Amino acid sequence: MIKPKTEEEIELLRENAILVSKTLAEVGKVVAPGVTTKKLSEVAETFIRDNGAIPSFLGFEGFPAAICASVNDVVVHGFPSGYVLKEGDIVSADIGTLYKGYNGDSCYTFPVGEVSAETRKLLDVTKESLYRGIAAAVAGARIGDIGYAVQSYAEHFGFSVVRELEGHGIGREMHENPGVPNYGRPGRGTHLVDGMVLCIEPMINAGGKAVYLDRNGWAVHTADHKNSAHYELTIVVRKGRAEQLSTFDFIEKDGTIKF
Repeated sequence: MIKPKTEEEIELLRENAILVSKTLAEVGKVVAPGVTTKKLSEVAETFIRDNGAIPSFLGFEGFPAAICASVNDVVVHGFPSGYVLKEGDIVSADIGTLYKGYNGDSCYTFPVGEVSAETRKLLDVTKESLYRGIAAAVAGARIGDIGYAVQSYAEHFGFSVVRELEGHGIGREMHENPGVPNYGRPGRGTHLVDGMVLCIEPMINAGGKAVYLDRNGWAVHTADHKNSAHYELTIVVRKGRAEQLSTFDFIEKDGTIKF
């Protein structure tokens, strides 16, 4: 039995979600050719701690940094390092917080300088597939409705959906039930009820869906080494329309990213 969150819990999750959203915007301000992915992690950790929270990824099951920084063909869980971003790269910044006993978790894939038209399309389609998944996350629906909304949109453009990784519930633990796959069949899976808090996070590949695990035991790469994009938002299942707790507005409307 998956217990919905109380309104008090949702407000605490909202505080984390807004902090993660603002942290992503701070990271986005420094994404540019010539910047290392380690620098992105340092910016995020400083901002999170300055706001009284803990970077929850740091030390999680041994993860060595405050954020996951996944470049180009790395789908998720990339280690921040001395890698220097270059024009045309993409980098997914996945960030978590722990504040007042609850968790925040969100991800955004940033273009580095000017990217190709194909890469821009991958980013746009992946983000739109996220919003379509959110639109399906309403009370009375099922988990499969979310996955179907993501999958059908992404595959319409010739992209593929990673099967081995999924979204999740969130609360006092970073990863809670239910799992939220990015593929599925309508009307299948866990029933969605008012007050469930979910992280929906499409991971969409430009090429095939196959992936492999890096020798470091964390980074997941596309098998064909084509680019992968990843966007994640935290939402509350509601009657009629999902409620977003995290947002990309601090990135896109406040000027970090120009469209």
